[in-house]
Amino acid sequence: MRYGFWMPVFGGWLRNVADEQMEASWDYAKRLTQRAEQIGYDLTLIAELNLNDIKGVEAPALDAWSTAAALAAVTDTIELMVAVRPNFHHPALFAKAAANIDRISGGRLALNVVSSWWADEARQYGLQFDQHDDRYARTQEWLTVVDGLWSEERFSFSGQFYRTEDAICAPKPAKRPTVYAGGESDKAKAMIAAQCDAYVMHGDPVDAIAPKIADMAARRAAAGGAPMQYGMAAYAIVRDSEAEAKRELERITAVSDLPAGYANFDQWLSGTQLERTLKIQEYSVSNRGLRPNLVGTPEQLRERIEEYEAAGLDLLLLQMSPQDEEMERFAAQVMGTA
Repeated sequence: MRYGFWMPVFGGWLRNVADEQMEASWDYAKRLTQRAEQIGYDLTLIAELNLNDIKGVEAPALDAWSTAAALAAVTDTIELMVAVRPNFHHPALFAKAAANIDRISGGRLALNVVSSWWADEARQYGLQFDQHDDRYARTQEWLTVVDGLWSEERFSFSGQFYRTEDAICAPKPAKRPTVYAGGESDKAKAMIAAQCDAYVMHGDPVDAIAPKIADMAARRAAAGGAPMQYGMAAYAIVRDSEAEAKRELERITAVSDLPAGYANFDQWLSGTQLERTLKIQEYSVSNRGLRPNLVGTPEQLRERIEEYEAAGLDLLLLQMSPQDEEMERFAAQVMGTA
């Protein structure tokens, strides 16, 4: 299993805990990522939203791509998996900038391609917001242009959304960045199986993840591609006893009032193909992070992680709080690397 962590670009991951002692700052991001390298983490996922989806839209949120460029220069081994939303980035200009960041990092850049869901954010920034199937049609073209510029000396393209004419991207990436993407509709899965390298999922129990991996593996084989990688989001709580872990779980999921960001969550649900059965308690942790039940003793977590590995999962994208302290504990007690 590879272990990654979500960069706390929003100042934390708990919607019901106001201050998690992990501010949305370059200072914290730098210290956390450098320490993560030292204690054995493989990857960091840097989310891209201009508005703060966790603490409320008025709260600070770090910019993903300038943060990634800065981290590329001050780290040595960790993979930088940076979210990118096609409707916010022209593909030809993006290909040029991302190739340079990959060069700075020595070939450690990866993309997490996200077909946007937040209509209000796009409206506030004056950007196009496509309906569901059009998002994936745009993403398909966008990836074609980016890959073309990274692989060909000059690249021309004429599509519904984008055009290029003998465009040049030089220097090219040190190595072609891995392209991760997620989605639960047939349109999304077809696009990912054809054009991406890795499939990332929201958190779910093993018996829900296993058939998703099997389905994507079959789609990938039908598309004639190399085997894919599979990742999943999860929130982790590791303690010396199960009772301690459950007390921490109760602390972070207790809801007395609707948090500031609830309206954004409601919009997110209404704009995707995700199950509509999420309860307000689950809202406390994003990306269905509590469903994998990585809550308990080190032995319990290792046993559950082995079950995910047996199902074909090879990457965990972890959220914790406070992240620096909890990542140290997880590395020492579960990964055995700190």
